[in-house]
Amino acid sequence: MKFIDTIKNIWKIEELKNRILITLGLLLVYRFGAQVVLPGIDASQLANLATQTDKGLLGLLNAFTGGAFSNASVFALGIMPYISASIVVQLMGIAIPYLQKLQKEGESGRKKINQITRWLTIAITLVQGPGYIYNLFATLPGSAFVLPNQTIFVVSSVIILTTGCIFAMWLGERITDKGIGNGISLLIMVGIIATLPQSFVQNFFSRVSGDGGGMIMVLIELVIWFVIILASILLVMAVRQIPVQYARRTASGGYEKNVFGSRQYIPLKLNASGVMPIIFAQAIMFLPALVAGKVSDSEAAQGVAAAFTDIFGFWYNLVFALLIIVFTYFYTAITVPTNKMADDLKRSGGFIPGIRPGSETSEYLDRIMSQITLPGSIFLALIAIFPAIAVKLLDVQQGWALFFGGTSLLIMVGVAIDTVQQVNSYLLNRHYDGLMKTGKNRKAVA
Repeated sequence: MKFIDTIKNIWKIEELKNRILITLGLLLVYRFGAQVVLPGIDASQLANLATQTDKGLLGLLNAFTGGAFSNASVFALGIMPYISASIVVQLMGIAIPYLQKLQKEGESGRKKINQITRWLTIAITLVQGPGYIYNLFATLPGSAFVLPNQTIFVVSSVIILTTGCIFAMWLGERITDKGIGNGISLLIMVGIIATLPQSFVQNFFSRVSGDGGGMIMVLIELVIWFVIILASILLVMAVRQIPVQYARRTASGGYEKNVFGSRQYIPLKLNASGVMPIIFAQAIMFLPALVAGKVSDSEAAQGVAAAFTDIFGFWYNLVFALLIIVFTYFYTAITVPTNKMADDLKRSGGFIPGIRPGSETSEYLDRIMSQITLPGSIFLALIAIFPAIAVKLLDVQQGWALFFGGTSLLIMVGVAIDTVQQVNSYLLNRHYDGLMKTGKNRKAVA
């Protein structure tokens, strides 16, 4: 079979084999750390914390950490503080001239930005760590804490949580440098996948027992799940190709008039912002419930708080979808530099047929991006709220429904595609067929 032959070819390339083994080893270390409970906590009394993270926003956070949040693990905060720091630094790069300068300095600038991101990660962890510890005090029974001094427990736990986050960040960087790449993304994906089997088994038994619909409903759910995965793949990989014509260069370095060279394309992605709009929108969705709970004890405020803490409710998902559409436009505008693309195209002697180089090209690219971002943002919003549709219309259990769309599914699909492309590039460079290529294997060139 083609797939088996490809797997054999992977193990024939010593460098690729070693990178895969290093990646698997580091991911195993991360998963092992997710099971190590903070010192001073009785692991047998974490039932209340597990119940708290079964549903709602905390359930989503627990899925991202691979269950470490509900385990009171040394990796309870996961890699999310680093993700938050990266987003903040990226947004600050729009307004702060110093960061803009670093972005233009190539490799040296990237190293300085990474260092700033690391320090900001520590600062965010030092803020989130105490919040997590005091949530443990509010959730777990007093007998769950075996250290007599509360102050020592808080200080030591915050230090351990911060160290755990930095260690997870280090693991991600090692996977990027020594493994197959996408280290941070792989850590998040593995954490998400870790909760998938348990969620599916729970949903399976709820279907086959009682009036759940039996195996027919299980099969229907799986078919819908695969359709959603295919739709997510299309969303991630869909591009609008803008044709570009290059003038043929003469031997002296000039351009021959009226003689055209090869035609190429500028690929503009349908969803250029990835999962970032969903992450931004989810961060904003914490605020209404928090403000409503603090401002007043009235029934109206309590109703708002209840509506915006139910991640499968109508109002939550309506506002969530609208925010995703807005943030898709916002993030695309700051990450797709149409002006720079037009300038680079002009300097390289390229042009879009029928469009003048320079400002007209920039306006044309900006108009095309606006046109394709609308259907892309709507499609992204539909996938993001599909877990709520699965719960309300199909009566899918909430844990399993999280894998029917949203950030979890898009991260899994996006990282899986990137990883396959990384492996594919190694195979093609050694003259083997890739994972996404048909045909017979060719012999490697000695």
